[in-house]
Amino acid sequence: MNISIVGTGYVGLVTGACLSDIGHYVTCIDIDEKKVGLLRKGLSPIYEPGLQDLIRRNLARRRLAFETGFEKGISGADIIFIAVGTPQKENGQADLRYIESAAEMIGRHVKQDCLVVTKSTVPVGTSEWISNIIKRYARNRVQISAASNPEFLREGSAIYDTFHGDRIVIGAENEQSAAILEQVFAPFGIPVFKTDIRSAEMIKYASNAFLATKISFINEISNICEKVGADIESVAYGMGQDKRIGHRFLKAGIGYGGSCFPKDTNALVQIAGHVEHDFELLKSVIKVNNEQPILLVEKAERRLGGLKDKVISLLGLSFKPNTDDMRDAPSVVIAEALAERGAKMKAFDPIAAENAKRVLAEGVQYADTIEEAVKRSDAVMILTEWEDIKAFPLASYRELMDAPIIFDGRNCHELREAIEAGVEYYSVGRRQVVPVHTQAPPFTAVE
Repeated sequence: MNISIVGTGYVGLVTGACLSDIGHYVTCIDIDEKKVGLLRKGLSPIYEPGLQDLIRRNLARRRLAFETGFEKGISGADIIFIAVGTPQKENGQADLRYIESAAEMIGRHVKQDCLVVTKSTVPVGTSEWISNIIKRYARNRVQISAASNPEFLREGSAIYDTFHGDRIVIGAENEQSAAILEQVFAPFGIPVFKTDIRSAEMIKYASNAFLATKISFINEISNICEKVGADIESVAYGMGQDKRIGHRFLKAGIGYGGSCFPKDTNALVQIAGHVEHDFELLKSVIKVNNEQPILLVEKAERRLGGLKDKVISLLGLSFKPNTDDMRDAPSVVIAEALAERGAKMKAFDPIAAENAKRVLAEGVQYADTIEEAVKRSDAVMILTEWEDIKAFPLASYRELMDAPIIFDGRNCHELREAIEAGVEYYSVGRRQVVPVHTQAPPFTAVE
C-alpha cells in the first residue's frame, strides 16, 4: 500500500522504516528541512539500534522517501498515519498543537479518499476531533475515515518490538477501516486486537500507567527492604514466580523516565480529572517516582558527611540503555540535586553525552571513558545500566579512586562482586557492602 506518515520523531521514523521493510511504499513528512536532508542521505537523527540500517536499506529499495511538504508527501496515499509529538503542558495535559496543525495540513492538501490513523499518544476522543478538523478543511472533496493505532515501542528495542510485539491494537469507526489496517500489519504476523477508537486510545494510557505503577510499587518495597534488612531482588523474584504478577517491571532502581511513562501518567490523571474522577493511585505512583532519584543523593550526602566540593562521577545519563533520550531521565534530577548541594560532577555516557549537555546542570565535566570519569572522584553513581558500565570491573574502581565508594542506582552488580573487589557499595533495596578496613563509618540503612 501507499502510506504517508506525518512526523519523523521516534514513533514516526521507526514505524515508517519498518512498514517499508515489509513491502509498503512509505513517505515520511517533516517540516524540519535539516532533518529531512539527513534522512534522505540515510542518516538517522536519533539513536536506535538497527534503525539507520533499516532506513538505508529501504531508501535503496525505493520503498522509503522523505518530504517536507504535505502536497507531495500525502499524494496518492491510501493511509496517512499521524505520528507527531504530544508533549506535556505545565498542567500535565497533552499538548495537541502539533496534532491540530497536522490535521489542518492534511485537510488542505488531501486529494483522494483515505484512512487517517492516529499513531501519536492522545487523550480519549482526539481521533474523532482530528477527523472533524480534516473534514472541515477538505470541504467534502474526499471521504475520510478515522482510526487509532497506539504504539507500544520500547526505546532501545523499537525495531524488535515492531516485528515481535505482543499485540497490535486497532481502533476503528467501522469494520472496513479495521480490515484495511489489519491487512497493512499482516506481514508482521502479530496478533491483532480490534476495538472502537476510544478504547484503543485508552489502552495506550492504561498500559503505560500500569507498568509505571509496577515500577513505583517495587521501588517502595525496596525502600522498606533497606530499612528491615530484606533483599529486594529475592523479594521481587519470589513475587514474580506468581504468574498473576510476573517478573517484568519488578526491578528496583531510581525510577522511570523517558518520553512515555512520565508524560502519559500525568496525562491520564488529567483525563480522569476532566470526568471528575480523582485518580489517587496514579498520583501516588507519580509522587513515588519523582522522589526516588533523590534517595540516591541523600544516601551519598549521609555517607560523605555532606556533598559540598565533593567530586561525584555520574555513569550513564540517558533514561535507559541503548538510547540517547534524556527526556525525564533520573540523571537530570540527580545532577540538579548534587549541584544544589555544592558537589562537583564528572559524567560519562557512551551515547547520550551531547544530548545531556543541553539539559544537565551547568558545570558538569564530560569524560570520554569510564576511567576518565571515575579517576580521583570521591564517589561514583551508576545511573544507567549500559553494558559498558555493567561490565566495568568493580576492582577497577579501587585502582582509580583513593577510597572507592559506589552508589548503584540500577543494581548492576552482585553484592558478592563488591565484597570480592573490596569496594564500598550501596545499591537499591539490598544490604550495603562495607570493607572492614573502611575508616569512615557508613550510614545505617535502619533509621
